[in-house]
Amino acid sequence: MSRSPPTPPADQPLSDGLARFNERDHREAVKALHACCGSEVWAAAVADGRPYATVEDFFRAAQDTWFLLPEGEWLEAFAHHPRIGERKLDSARFAATAAQSAREQSGMDAATDDQRHEFEDLNARYAKRFGHVFLICATGKSAAFMLDQLRSRLVNEAHTELHTAAQEQSRITRIRLERMLAS
Repeated sequence: MSRSPPTPPADQPLSDGLARFNERDHREAVKALHACCGSEVWAAAVADGRPYATVEDFFRAAQDTWFLLPEGEWLEAFAHHPRIGERKLDSARFAATAAQSAREQSGMDAATDDQRHEFEDLNARYAKRFGHVFLICATGKSAAFMLDQLRSRLVNEAHTELHTAAQEQSRITRIRLERMLAS
Protein backbone atom coordinates (compact mmCIF):
# COMPACT_ATOMS: atom_id res chain seq x y z
CA MET A 1 0.00 0.00 0.00
CA SER A 2 1.52 3.29 -1.03
CA ARG A 3 1.06 6.37 1.02
CA SER A 4 0.24 9.70 -0.47
CA PRO A 5 2.56 12.54 0.41
CA PRO A 6 1.52 14.57 3.42
CA THR A 7 -0.76 17.46 2.62
CA PRO A 8 0.99 20.77 3.19
CA PRO A 9 -0.63 23.04 5.76
CA ALA A 10 -3.33 25.29 4.32
CA ASP A 11 -1.19 28.38 4.83
CA GLN A 12 1.90 26.85 3.17
CA PRO A 13 1.59 28.93 -0.01
CA LEU A 14 1.31 32.06 2.15
CA SER A 15 4.29 30.96 4.25
CA ASP A 16 6.31 30.39 1.10
CA GLY A 17 5.23 33.82 -0.14
CA LEU A 18 6.24 35.38 3.15
CA ALA A 19 9.68 33.79 2.88
CA ARG A 20 10.06 35.30 -0.61
CA PHE A 21 8.81 38.67 0.67
CA ASN A 22 11.26 38.61 3.57
CA GLU A 23 14.12 38.06 1.08
CA ARG A 24 13.25 40.97 -1.24
CA ASP A 25 15.43 44.01 -1.19
CA HIS A 26 13.90 46.94 0.68
CA ARG A 27 12.91 48.94 -2.41
CA GLU A 28 11.10 45.97 -3.99
CA ALA A 29 9.35 45.13 -0.72
CA VAL A 30 8.11 48.72 -0.37
CA LYS A 31 6.91 48.71 -3.99
CA ALA A 32 4.97 45.46 -3.45
CA LEU A 33 3.40 46.79 -0.24
CA HIS A 34 2.56 50.13 -1.83
CA ALA A 35 0.50 48.23 -4.42
CA CYS A 36 -1.53 46.85 -1.49
CA CYS A 37 -1.98 50.14 0.35
CA GLY A 38 -1.34 53.62 -1.03
CA SER A 39 0.43 55.02 2.05
CA GLU A 40 4.17 55.18 1.39
CA VAL A 41 4.85 55.61 5.11
CA TRP A 42 2.88 52.42 5.86
CA ALA A 43 4.66 50.48 3.11
CA ALA A 44 8.11 51.55 4.33
CA ALA A 45 7.28 50.79 7.98
CA VAL A 46 5.96 47.30 7.18
CA ALA A 47 8.97 46.59 4.97
CA ASP A 48 11.27 47.78 7.79
CA GLY A 49 9.69 45.22 10.14
CA ARG A 50 11.07 42.28 8.16
CA PRO A 51 11.80 39.50 8.55
CA TYR A 52 8.43 38.26 9.80
CA ALA A 53 8.47 34.87 11.50
CA THR A 54 4.91 33.90 10.58
CA VAL A 55 2.20 34.97 8.21
CA GLU A 56 0.07 36.00 11.17
CA ASP A 57 2.93 38.17 12.50
CA PHE A 58 3.08 39.85 9.10
CA PHE A 59 -0.66 40.49 8.95
CA ARG A 60 -0.72 41.77 12.54
CA ALA A 61 2.18 44.15 11.86
CA ALA A 62 0.48 45.43 8.70
CA GLN A 63 -2.76 46.12 10.58
CA ASP A 64 -1.14 47.57 13.69
CA THR A 65 1.05 49.85 11.57
CA TRP A 66 -2.01 51.03 9.63
CA PHE A 67 -3.97 52.04 12.71
CA LEU A 68 -0.97 53.86 14.23
CA LEU A 69 -0.59 56.12 11.20
CA PRO A 70 -1.71 59.73 11.33
CA GLU A 71 -4.97 60.45 9.52
CA GLY A 72 -3.09 62.19 6.69
CA GLU A 73 -1.55 58.85 5.75
CA TRP A 74 -4.99 57.28 5.68
CA LEU A 75 -6.09 59.99 3.27
CA GLU A 76 -3.05 59.34 1.09
CA ALA A 77 -4.00 55.66 0.89
CA PHE A 78 -7.64 56.50 0.12
CA ALA A 79 -6.51 58.71 -2.77
CA HIS A 80 -5.11 55.63 -4.52
CA HIS A 81 -8.58 54.13 -4.85
CA PRO A 82 -10.88 54.87 -7.76
CA ARG A 83 -14.48 55.66 -6.95
CA ILE A 84 -16.77 52.65 -6.90
CA GLY A 85 -17.97 52.24 -10.46
CA GLU A 86 -15.24 54.42 -11.97
CA ARG A 87 -14.20 53.01 -15.32
CA LYS A 88 -11.21 55.20 -16.18
CA LEU A 89 -8.43 53.56 -14.21
CA ASP A 90 -5.53 54.70 -16.40
CA SER A 91 -4.70 57.67 -14.15
CA ALA A 92 -1.15 57.67 -12.77
CA ARG A 93 -2.43 57.58 -9.19
CA PHE A 94 -4.16 54.24 -9.86
CA ALA A 95 -1.19 52.71 -11.72
CA ALA A 96 -0.17 50.34 -8.93
CA THR A 97 -3.68 49.20 -8.08
CA ALA A 98 -5.84 49.47 -11.23
CA ALA A 99 -5.97 45.72 -11.93
CA GLN A 100 -6.72 44.96 -8.29
CA SER A 101 -9.43 47.61 -8.09
CA ALA A 102 -11.10 46.29 -11.25
CA ARG A 103 -11.09 42.75 -9.80
CA GLU A 104 -12.32 43.92 -6.40
CA GLN A 105 -15.16 45.92 -7.91
CA SER A 106 -16.37 43.11 -10.17
CA GLY A 107 -19.76 43.33 -8.43
CA MET A 108 -20.27 46.51 -10.44
CA ASP A 109 -20.29 44.48 -13.66
CA ALA A 110 -23.97 43.69 -13.09
CA ALA A 111 -24.93 47.24 -12.08
CA THR A 112 -27.83 48.81 -13.91
CA ASP A 113 -27.50 52.15 -15.64
CA ASP A 114 -29.65 53.69 -12.88
CA GLN A 115 -27.30 52.30 -10.22
CA ARG A 116 -24.25 53.61 -12.08
CA HIS A 117 -25.81 57.09 -12.32
CA GLU A 118 -26.70 57.03 -8.63
CA PHE A 119 -23.14 55.99 -7.78
CA GLU A 120 -21.81 58.93 -9.79
CA ASP A 121 -24.09 61.35 -7.96
CA LEU A 122 -23.55 59.93 -4.48
CA ASN A 123 -19.78 59.49 -4.95
CA ALA A 124 -19.56 63.20 -5.78
CA ARG A 125 -21.68 64.16 -2.77
CA TYR A 126 -19.62 61.90 -0.52
CA ALA A 127 -16.30 63.38 -1.74
CA LYS A 128 -17.62 66.91 -1.24
CA ARG A 129 -18.86 66.11 2.27
CA PHE A 130 -15.87 64.10 3.53
CA GLY A 131 -12.98 65.17 1.30
CA HIS A 132 -12.05 61.65 0.20
CA VAL A 133 -13.32 58.77 -1.89
CA PHE A 134 -16.04 56.47 -0.54
CA LEU A 135 -14.15 53.38 0.50
CA ILE A 136 -15.64 49.94 0.93
CA CYS A 137 -14.10 46.49 0.72
CA ALA A 138 -15.92 45.65 -2.51
CA THR A 139 -14.69 42.08 -2.86
CA GLY A 140 -17.71 39.84 -3.20
CA LYS A 141 -20.18 42.72 -2.80
CA SER A 142 -23.00 43.49 -5.21
CA ALA A 143 -23.62 46.92 -6.67
CA ALA A 144 -26.89 47.12 -4.73
CA PHE A 145 -25.17 46.36 -1.42
CA MET A 146 -22.41 48.91 -2.02
CA LEU A 147 -24.96 51.53 -3.05
CA ASP A 148 -26.93 50.91 0.15
CA GLN A 149 -23.72 51.33 2.16
CA LEU A 150 -22.88 54.56 0.36
CA ARG A 151 -26.36 55.97 1.04
CA SER A 152 -26.24 55.03 4.73
CA ARG A 153 -22.70 56.31 5.32
CA LEU A 154 -23.42 59.73 3.83
CA VAL A 155 -25.13 60.68 7.10
CA ASN A 156 -22.12 59.83 9.30
CA GLU A 157 -20.17 62.46 11.17
CA ALA A 158 -16.84 63.20 9.48
CA HIS A 159 -14.74 61.61 12.25
CA THR A 160 -16.87 58.47 12.30
CA GLU A 161 -16.73 58.15 8.53
CA LEU A 162 -12.96 58.60 8.42
CA HIS A 163 -12.56 55.72 10.85
CA THR A 164 -15.09 53.60 8.96
CA ALA A 165 -13.15 54.19 5.75
CA ALA A 166 -9.90 53.29 7.56
CA GLN A 167 -11.46 49.98 8.66
CA GLU A 168 -12.48 49.30 5.06
CA GLN A 169 -8.96 50.15 3.86
CA SER A 170 -7.58 47.65 6.38
CA ARG A 171 -9.87 44.93 4.99
CA ILE A 172 -8.86 45.75 1.41
CA THR A 173 -5.20 45.71 2.35
CA ARG A 174 -5.48 42.33 4.06
CA ILE A 175 -7.01 40.78 0.93
CA ARG A 176 -4.31 42.33 -1.24
CA LEU A 177 -1.55 41.14 1.10
CA GLU A 178 -2.94 37.60 0.99
CA ARG A 179 -2.98 37.77 -2.80
CA MET A 180 0.59 39.13 -2.83
CA LEU A 181 1.86 36.28 -0.66
CA ALA A 182 -0.06 33.66 -2.63
CA SER A 183 1.39 34.71 -5.98
